[in-house]
Formats: sequence, structure tokens, C-alpha cells
Amino acid sequence: MTALNWPLTSMNARLLIVEDEAALITTLRDRLRKEGYEVFVAKDGNAGLEAALKDGFDLVILDVMLPGRSGLSVCQKLRSSGSKVPILMLTARRQTVDKVAGLRTGADDYLTKPFQMAELLARVDALMRRSAHSTAKDQYRFDDFTVDFRKAELRRDGRVIPMSAKEFQLLRYFIEHADATISREELLREVWGYDVVPSSRTVDVHVAGLRQKLEKDPRNPELISTAVGLGYRFTGRRVKPM
Repeated sequence: MTALNWPLTSMNARLLIVEDEAALITTLRDRLRKEGYEVFVAKDGNAGLEAALKDGFDLVILDVMLPGRSGLSVCQKLRSSGSKVPILMLTARRQTVDKVAGLRTGADDYLTKPFQMAELLARVDALMRRSAHSTAKDQYRFDDFTVDFRKAELRRDGRVIPMSAKEFQLLRYFIEHADATISREELLREVWGYDVVPSSRTVDVHVAGLRQKLEKDPRNPELISTAVGLGYRFTGRRVKPM
């Protein structure tokens, strides 16, 4: 495993960076170590896959474009092996189809280059906290729907319903916290990775879009209800893990 750079010190959570840009590796490694993480680096896809399969990492930061094996292939192999490690995917591509492809292979979140370090740290923190507290499964049934989050696939009576990457993330958070009243601030922090609230309209717009796809009558929602002045609540009595 010659492409791995092992750290000299032992800290808290163990992070694996799979990236081939030397400058970005240095920036990420130094900053994450300052945040208290134990950081490992693999510089190509094959080394990254080998390390992730053999060593118990708490999170993987995975670039899409890698020598040897693409990040999408690495992610797919990890998920097919049964690995549940949270994966934050980095991509220079801006097309939605590429971002959805990453989530379809099993990535938990993505960032488009160039990005602000504060945003990456917020995403890493959110994924770590979600992983530590979540007992979620990958497949659920509710009403006439089945959802497979590993495949990023929502079906109604067997018919695929098109969903954006963020809608899948939002739906998963609702299901994982069914029957709880969730504030807009919490959704922005946990789903979008923001600690500073840019606009509650961001959440409202995405919830409205989700209702259009889930509710029989979006104007009178039954699955995603509004708790006036508090946020939203997903009706959990209809949710069954598969």
C-alpha cells in the first residue's frame, strides 16, 4: 500500500482522504489534523479502496477523478462489500447528473470544487454526528412508496419517481427522525451542512418540492406536516424498514 501516508500521531476519529492533488492533500490534512482528526491519505483509487476495506475509518473523503480507479468505482465497491463508512465525495464537475451518480453509488454527501474549508468541515462534522447517532437502514416502505437510499431510488407502486440528490438527503433525514418536530435550522445544519442560517426559504422550497412528489394533495399534506412556528414533522407510523 505504497500510496498511503500514515500519520505520526494518534488523535480521535480516523479519516481517509483519497485525493491525488498534492496541494489539496496538504491543505485538507493539515486543517483536519488541527480539528483533532487522525488523517490518512491515499493518492489513487486502488490504494484508497484497499485502505478503506482493510482499516476501520470513521469517514472517507473521496475525489471522483482519481488515477487507477475512479471515486465512483471506489464508492460502489465499498458499498457492495457492505461497508457503511460515511463517504463525502469531492468533484470538479457541476452537472447534477454527476452528483446524483455519486449518491447512487452510495456516497452520503458531496462537495463541488472549489469549496470553502469551513463548508467541508461542516459537512464532515454533520456526517460524523449522523453516523454516530443513526441506526438507519437503507430501504423503507411508506404508503405506496419504497425507497432505497443506497441506490438513490424512490418508487411509487413500482414506478420510479425522479428525485434530486438533495431531495433524497432531505427525505432520509425525515425518515430517520420520523414523528419528531424538526426546525428549519436543524435541517440546514444536518442536511445542508450549514451552521449559519443563510435563508429558511432554502428548506421551504425543497420541502415543497418533496411534497409534490410524495403527497396525494400537496396543499393538504399528510406525510410531511408543518408545525407552525417550529418546522416540519414526518409521519412515522407509516414507515417500515425493508
